[in-house]
Amino acid sequence: MLTHCIVAALLLVPAQASAHLATTGLGPVYDGILHLFLSLDDLLPVFALALLAGLNGPTAARWTVFALPAAWFAGGMAGFLGGPTSLPNAITSLWLPLLLLGLLVATDVKLGAYLVATLAAMLGLLHGNSNGADIASAGREASGVVGIIGAIFVVSSLVAAGVISLRVPWARIVVRVAGSWTAATGLLLLGWSLAGRA
Repeated sequence: MLTHCIVAALLLVPAQASAHLATTGLGPVYDGILHLFLSLDDLLPVFALALLAGLNGPTAARWTVFALPAAWFAGGMAGFLGGPTSLPNAITSLWLPLLLLGLLVATDVKLGAYLVATLAAMLGLLHGNSNGADIASAGREASGVVGIIGAIFVVSSLVAAGVISLRVPWARIVVRVAGSWTAATGLLLLGWSLAGRA
């Protein structure tokens, strides 16, 4: 019995701790792809932005699915080469993009394609910068950013195209409800951050 406990304890000891960046063993590009799907702080805003782009029509969606990965790449390279930018905590926190994008989706506000693409570029620059700085500080290759932006392009394209294809009115309501949940998540995160400061 003692032998079984010792073996079980040894199996539970981690070999390496990677707090933010996932390691697949397949290389930095695949690590970047996996990172997006394991990091809700990156995936949720991308999903919310794709919902917003889809609600605003094909032109907004086209601009968004190209502006978001391009800005994420630019921000990622800037973060990898120069480190993270020192912006106010409210701007870099997760609650602000979730609250803003969630409210825009929930209210089904009609924005111009350029405005949605501008939101995509701002989100991409902020999150990309953070990802690039994390990759550099972990001593990983910059090509991990390529994996992240590839995954972002696929996710945002599929979600935006799915929303555009909705024809029945109740389906758009389902998308708006998802936006309200996103905004509620942003409010919850804001409350936690304020409670942590008190």
